Amino acid sequence: MKSYKILSVTAIILLFSVNSFSQNTDNTELKIKEPEREEFSRHWLMQVQAGVAHTVGEVSFGDLISPSVALNLGYQFSPSLGIRVGASGWEARGSWVAPRINYNYSFVQGNADAVLNFTNLLCGWKPTRFFNGYGFIGIGFNHAFDNDEAVSIAENGYNLEYLWNESKNLVVGRAGLGADLRLNDYVSVGLEVNANILSDHFNSKKADNVDWHFNALIGVKVKFGRGYKTIPPIYYEPEPEPEPEPEPKPVVEPVPEKKEPKEIVRIEIEPMQYDVFFSINSAKIRVSEQEKVEQLVAFMKQHPDAKVQITGYADKATGNAVVNMRISQKRAQAVANALQDAGISVERITTDAKGDTVQPYNGIEQNRVSICIAEIVD
Repeated sequence: MKSYKILSVTAIILLFSVNSFSQNTDNTELKIKEPEREEFSRHWLMQVQAGVAHTVGEVSFGDLISPSVALNLGYQFSPSLGIRVGASGWEARGSWVAPRINYNYSFVQGNADAVLNFTNLLCGWKPTRFFNGYGFIGIGFNHAFDNDEAVSIAENGYNLEYLWNESKNLVVGRAGLGADLRLNDYVSVGLEVNANILSDHFNSKKADNVDWHFNALIGVKVKFGRGYKTIPPIYYEPEPEPEPEPEPKPVVEPVPEKKEPKEIVRIEIEPMQYDVFFSINSAKIRVSEQEKVEQLVAFMKQHPDAKVQITGYADKATGNAVVNMRISQKRAQAVANALQDAGISVERITTDAKGDTVQPYNGIEQNRVSICIAEIVD
């Protein structure tokens, strides 16, 4: 019983191995014309960010730190160029210097940015790259509100020359830098810093220069789609089996008539055609086609009055018109050279080339050919 089980397992393993070997053998016969590659796909994306903001003022840096959030929706046109629109904001801080009185106010800001991926621009696009650096420039519209603390300071006798109440609307210019760290095809985490330039009225204090508002944010970017598609490899078509050549018809020697011994009846010999096939982008006569050349040589030697017309062709599916004309000329000349090397006079050989302007056969591989027409000339 044990022997039976061992033999069964061994047979299954051998069958699987033979099948795998057969598949591998079939695969190795296919030559790759174009390897597998990735192609960029346009896609939408979303960014959710949170961090800290700083509004420039006269007091220490830490006194003017406030929370900040942002939500962006973007569209990537190319590996390097995209746009995004979004909203950001939360809170900003200001301070009256003497005596030190800090105050908070709120804002929300709509943004429109043009985004440039520096890494793809300088190093080439690679969809699986871990690090991608980018920069952006844009405009915004800032709506500031809830300025009650600054109003209270003014009511206590401190002169905030650009004090605003209720709300304040300002146009914003902005720019920034960021970096994304890829987690998978759809999600990445990132760090971004940006600078926003606003009117001097933003923090209610007159400084005779613009107000600057900076943000440092971390966040998550989600792509709606992979952002690329995989193009499978393209293989060369296998070489066709050469078609069997028709056997040359027997030569019938002229037989003199009995009644008129001097008159010789000459039987007309039909033209003979030999198709010499070539490999793709090659003008070298293959070993498998050498026999056809030898048959043509034999016919030419057997019939000293015969001449041969050799016409080269190239398949239209490969290369271009200029390349194909050149390769068809070389194919015709290769057969002509082989005939001359075998002793056939050059005066009996005519060559021509059609490139890919004429496709004598339906098959692509069959059009990589030199067609040789040999006929007896009176």
